[in-house]
Amino acid sequence: MRTTYRSHRRRSRAWRPALAATLGAGMLLTGLQVMTAQGAEDSGALELEITGEGADRAHDGDAATYATGSSKQGWVTADLGATRRLDRAEVRLPGAAQTVRLEGSTNGEDFSELSDLKSRKGKATFPLDGAPVRYLRVNGAEKVGELSAYAADTGDAAPPEAPGGTELRGRTLSWDRAEGAVGYDVYADGELRASLPAKTRTWKDTTAAGADAAKVDYAVRARDKAGNQSADSDAVTRTVRAGDAGSGEAAFTPKKSGARLAAKSADTKAAERGATMPYTTVEAEAGDPGGGAEVVGPNRKIGDLAGEASGRKAVTLNETGQYVEFTTPVETNTLVTRFSIPDGTDATLNVYVDGEKTKALDLTSKYAWLYGAEASPGNDPGAGDPRHIYDEAHVALGKTVPAGAKIRLQKDGDNAAKYAIDFVDFEQAAAKDNPDPAKYVEPAGTTHQDVQNALDKARMEAGVEGVYLPPGDYETSSKFQVFGKPVKVIGAGPWFTRFHAPSGQTNTDIGFRADQAANGSVFSGFAYFGNYNSRIDGPGKVFDFQNTSGITIENIWAEHMLCLYWGANTDKMTLKDNRIRNTFADGLNMTNGSSDNLVSNNETRATGDDSYALFSATDSGGGDQTGNVYENLTSKLTWRAAGLAVYGGNTNTFRNIKIADTLVYSGITISSLDFGYPMNGFGPGETNFSDISVDRAGGHFWGAQTFPGIWMFSASKPFRAIRVDNVDIKDPTYSGIMFQTKYTGSQPENPVEDTVLSNVTISGAKKSGDEFDEKSGFGIWANPMPEAGQGPAVGEATFKGLTLSDNAVDIENKTETFKIIQE
Repeated sequence: MRTTYRSHRRRSRAWRPALAATLGAGMLLTGLQVMTAQGAEDSGALELEITGEGADRAHDGDAATYATGSSKQGWVTADLGATRRLDRAEVRLPGAAQTVRLEGSTNGEDFSELSDLKSRKGKATFPLDGAPVRYLRVNGAEKVGELSAYAADTGDAAPPEAPGGTELRGRTLSWDRAEGAVGYDVYADGELRASLPAKTRTWKDTTAAGADAAKVDYAVRARDKAGNQSADSDAVTRTVRAGDAGSGEAAFTPKKSGARLAAKSADTKAAERGATMPYTTVEAEAGDPGGGAEVVGPNRKIGDLAGEASGRKAVTLNETGQYVEFTTPVETNTLVTRFSIPDGTDATLNVYVDGEKTKALDLTSKYAWLYGAEASPGNDPGAGDPRHIYDEAHVALGKTVPAGAKIRLQKDGDNAAKYAIDFVDFEQAAAKDNPDPAKYVEPAGTTHQDVQNALDKARMEAGVEGVYLPPGDYETSSKFQVFGKPVKVIGAGPWFTRFHAPSGQTNTDIGFRADQAANGSVFSGFAYFGNYNSRIDGPGKVFDFQNTSGITIENIWAEHMLCLYWGANTDKMTLKDNRIRNTFADGLNMTNGSSDNLVSNNETRATGDDSYALFSATDSGGGDQTGNVYENLTSKLTWRAAGLAVYGGNTNTFRNIKIADTLVYSGITISSLDFGYPMNGFGPGETNFSDISVDRAGGHFWGAQTFPGIWMFSASKPFRAIRVDNVDIKDPTYSGIMFQTKYTGSQPENPVEDTVLSNVTISGAKKSGDEFDEKSGFGIWANPMPEAGQGPAVGEATFKGLTLSDNAVDIENKTETFKIIQE
């Protein structure tokens, strides 16, 4: 997906949201003078290709001569040839002051702010803090004397080598592995056509030609972990015959200008949404059950083996000799499974590789099975009906199993329990070494004090950047304190550097705290396995931060905790590439004025509250909550609350998200409810939701209230300036989209206003057949009476490009207080 620069947004250092998106197509240079220049002022300057009138004068070492730009002819732009992580850019602006802004892009088309728009003259330096950029544009500058860019001096700023061996056979493109690549981007005539993981080095063009014959030029670029993109591979050309059938999934029509219009089907786009994680998940029902093993489901029942499973199906292994077998789609040396065993049970389950017993998975019910009140279930089976009946287990296989091998989970005579298997993950994991022993100290051992001593040493010793945590199991019973200066805490990877809460305790508050002096710290490459088995509000967050900024949390595995992250008044934070599993509250929550944060490429599974939350409360400080971007996210199996919940704020963006199988609540909550806290409602700036899939979401909670795929709740604060675009809702439990309004007595508190939903598809809203059947089967529902003592939805919403299919009732609105407008 792409993010387009919007002129009304005024945030400094706003590169993170747009440039973390999928890298796009290269810029086509036509009609303008092109000049290649190398750094004239210092040896660190990068080679640039500059476009603009008089481009040769924008990097000739003479600030008095200049290239010219304008909104009509185009602003002076530099192409680095590949996406690079940049430390800074320098621009010399001759003559009178000019009102300019530096902008950056990875594709030459969609530009984002890299600085504020303000008056500048003479030498202007723009700090970029490692932003990944290929194109720099000096917006507003009519005269540019010099333009230079400098690679980041820390981290990986070098692009990977371009893939070699590009070959085209028929419609299938292939290429050789590029060293250090974590993915590849495929281009056809300069348009991005596919972004693929590192393991995939072939791509088939399934598009169909238009009426005219055409030639299509393909190239591939490699991407590394730091976000750098290589130059193009050697191009290969396909001659497309007129009317070549290709596939019905997409089509392009050649235009005389040479541009290409490319599109994928809605189903294909939806399937590609969400996070790209280093593991591959296979559902148990997609495996091969044997020995009498059975597939159960589907249903939507709480406390049921199928109802609480991914895809609402699972495989049961109840008798000796029963198994489920998987063909590995990728090579792997690890295995994760989601399972359910009876409460009060510790057991093993045997793992076979190509018919040979290899490992035994250790399983426990300790962190599953809660009972009683839906809002506050506990561990007493006598308290009422069960819920949250699944957990996960993992094991290193001790060897690399190739793709195409057979891995079997089998109940043998020494496996005493009855089992339900939901899915498995396959991942090839490798430990990372100390990045620089001279700059990263290592703890003397694996105790809590050993690690804290290393953190203190990194803080106090000059020249030390951080702490490297070698592979091992680290015991911890309290919070680590990071303070005094920014510190990088780097593990060998979450499969190898593992923190554990004390096994003889429950609900131990472990993790990290940091003060403002530690702004800019990095936490990366380790796992936190807690001992929470119920919810206790307050403690239990791995990262519990307040009034901090510029901290990065990446590649963390958090399990059996309350939350991975809770941020109050935290700005410019980056949370990426994390796996959050089996928690007892939110996956992560930004609140109290937290702004300009990036939450990118994370996956949650079975969180005990909203998987990803933004709550614009102000009880603990902070002001407006703005400029946050949540993107490339996956939420699965939330067992209480929503996959994504947004309570107030403005100019926040939520995009490229996949949500599936919420147990009791909406897939997405958009609400202005303040929960009794001081809070800012929505607006006046827009809150944007785009490119989102919501599958099998919804449920019942708070007694008899039912919840939809998307819940739009105008409540105690203003509900306005909401934009929803390109969203697919499939098979909701009760309804697709529900509008609801909160009342005080007989008076509605705030209406739904200035709310526009575009290109929304809702399908498969069926009658539920349960005790909530009368509240089910609606594609869109203006709720007339959600709870006793409440009233009907109030306000209006506009739908553009609405598609409804296979619903019991497409639109249900029996109110006189709410309008559903279709355009």
